[in-house]
Amino acid sequence: MAQPAIVKSTCPYCGVGCGVLAEVSPGGDVAVRGDPDHPANYGRLCSKGAALAETIGLEDRLLFPEAYGRTTSWDDALNLVASTFTQTIAEHGPHAVAFYVSGQLLTEDYYVANKLMKGFIGSANIDTNSRLCMASSVAGHRRAFGSDTVPGCYEDLELADLVVLVGSNLAWCHPVLYQRIAAAKDKRPEMKIVLIDPRRTMTADVADLHLPIRPDGDVALFTGLLKHLASSPSLDRTYIAARTNGFDEALEAADAYDSYDVVQQTGLTAAALEEFYALFAATGKTVTVYSQGVNQSSSGTDKVNAIINCHLATGRIGKRGMGPFSVTGQPNAMGGREVGGLANMLAAHMDIENPVHRDRVQRFWQSPTIATQPGLKAVDMFRAVADGRIKALWIMATNPVVSMPDANHVEAAIRACPFVVVSDVTAATDTIRHAHVRLPAAAWGEKNGTVTNSERRISRQKNFLPLPGEARPDWWIVSQVAKRMGFASAFEYVSPSQIFAEHAALSGFENGGARDFDIGALRRTERGETHGWHLMGSVLGGYWFQYADVLHGPFVRLAYQEIRVKGFAERGNDSTALIYGEQRRESFISTLGWQVAGRIGNVRPFARVGFAFEGRDDPRFVSASSVTLGGHYSIPTLEADGNYVEYLLGASTDFGRVTGYVAGSATSGRSEGNDYGVTVGLRVPL
Repeated sequence: MAQPAIVKSTCPYCGVGCGVLAEVSPGGDVAVRGDPDHPANYGRLCSKGAALAETIGLEDRLLFPEAYGRTTSWDDALNLVASTFTQTIAEHGPHAVAFYVSGQLLTEDYYVANKLMKGFIGSANIDTNSRLCMASSVAGHRRAFGSDTVPGCYEDLELADLVVLVGSNLAWCHPVLYQRIAAAKDKRPEMKIVLIDPRRTMTADVADLHLPIRPDGDVALFTGLLKHLASSPSLDRTYIAARTNGFDEALEAADAYDSYDVVQQTGLTAAALEEFYALFAATGKTVTVYSQGVNQSSSGTDKVNAIINCHLATGRIGKRGMGPFSVTGQPNAMGGREVGGLANMLAAHMDIENPVHRDRVQRFWQSPTIATQPGLKAVDMFRAVADGRIKALWIMATNPVVSMPDANHVEAAIRACPFVVVSDVTAATDTIRHAHVRLPAAAWGEKNGTVTNSERRISRQKNFLPLPGEARPDWWIVSQVAKRMGFASAFEYVSPSQIFAEHAALSGFENGGARDFDIGALRRTERGETHGWHLMGSVLGGYWFQYADVLHGPFVRLAYQEIRVKGFAERGNDSTALIYGEQRRESFISTLGWQVAGRIGNVRPFARVGFAFEGRDDPRFVSASSVTLGGHYSIPTLEADGNYVEYLLGASTDFGRVTGYVAGSATSGRSEGNDYGVTVGLRVPL
């Protein structure tokens, strides 16, 4: 009986980014459970994540492209979008078009949309629904640190001796993080939790102290705390002198608040304030977690900086169990921030106002232009749609008629816009009914790529379902439109892994440690980004000897190898250029060598060394006593056909009559470079 396939993926709901295991039965039924190995949740799921399998049906799905109310082909729909945007730009300029995107997009989707708008259309009119939940944190981080950096991780919540929750009903909105904090407190009852919220929510059940603050009293509360810290031993003057600037000015502003002012503006009693201030001052390992009660405010950025100032003043930042921590709502708000999917940012956390950054990104993209000024942010974007400045609008994976402030005004603006495109998974939203073109996008379980959670952990979303109807991934849709607008050479993507590699390479481009966002090591490039898939059939022959549970003997391996290359290549010492087009090579490999193996219980570690003969001739069939079928993924460079030495180190174990194995491999002696990889497979007796 066939066993269910289990695929590791990531929950698509909130910014916690929980790992999930999707179990697909041979009949197509899907069950979802928490991934016990994922470091965001360690198997925990909230009620939404646990019910993910109930959301993958095709009811109300948009399955085919539509234009002006009629089903059409992808070619016709894409040509219509591309030609209308091109004509609008030609007649009214690049600022007459806009993209409104979403934290539900994968990082790869975000990247190509941002690249098209800022580097090839030449406008920064791309913004996201994530702005509604975390723009204040972005601005506060940039003001405090010079970049949108989150200085903490989930483990800090469990290591802290004091967790301060500000404007966050964690128990309802981020239940898995709440469970982690509650579990940590169960293990260490001396750990303290303070909840700062106008309401007594369910989160208060785990709190030692609830401060029912007056709405928007947070700036006064934390400014008063800074003043209190300045007169306490917890002030870290060494850290302040070495790592900060502006402390004296901040303290001067704080001195303007006397205790009466803080009481009046917070609505808290003097006794409650003193209790909180004393607890914060006395507890070195303190984490302050804040969410929408801080971010969604007209003074949100000031709230963020008031919190961060208290951590900077005490040096409680960048250390285990310490720091200010913004918890985001959208599942990939962080990924969008990393690729620059906001109107006031460039890609890779570079600044759109900085001419050096603009030049760097344009050279990397080899784009004809680059946006030179911030574009319209979410609210202003729809005002511009309403007054006619924006004449072509593309909305991706979001429903602004429901989610935006002043929703009636937004709906009227979209209804009156001359050309509206909506990419979505469903045909039944309040926004899509006003679209002139509707494009069917891939949903969770169907798309493949990466997301970044609140602690900046990059996780995979993997597809385990086929694309229904004619639905397509968002990155593919945007890339196809870009090609039809005349930018084909810059958008020749055939997989999301290529896009991620480009995104990673841009983060490290001319970086040298100057920018803290650098995931260049993840671009998986040497002389080119390569994906090598080796389909192997290994033959074990000759005589095998067993002595003291040690196996040794000769082996013969036959393999079919296909290598596809597409991505980046180093050119010069510090520049990176795109390789457009795809290189593909097929060959057959035969290896003759010797294996030595031991036994530990039912596990047999083994080592192999062999001499490989590589060529394009068909391999000969060799009679054998067993055959191994498996797959091998490596990071090779291109090399000419030839001979080389191959090394393998791994372990195997038996499952009845079938033997499973996993091994790492390496080569030496290749004429143009060696490769390193991982082999997994099953050995089945013949």
